[in-house]
Amino acid sequence: MELFDKLYDEHEKVQVRFIGFATENARYDFGIIYTNMFFGKPLVVCMQTGRSTLLDLRDIEDIDHLQQVFRIPNKEQVSDLVDFFRESIPGISFETQYE
Repeated sequence: MELFDKLYDEHEKVQVRFIGFATENARYDFGIIYTNMFFGKPLVVCMQTGRSTLLDLRDIEDIDHLQQVFRIPNKEQVSDLVDFFRESIPGISFETQYE
């Protein structure tokens, strides 16, 4: 008896960037996985907490989302992250697979 329906099982060679940086208020360590999966949105992983999210340029502008996902205590620190992600996350264009 099969317990689940496999939706996908892909293998892909991806580019990964590990970057650590410090601001006046905090230190950050991220892994950014650039993949063709997830409509081309990079998977961003906080190496300190293990929390992750998919981000594109539009997502970066959602300060409340970033604050919640990465558990950032204040807006000033989120602003620092927005500046970093603007430089690190490429702009993408995609066509939806759903209609």
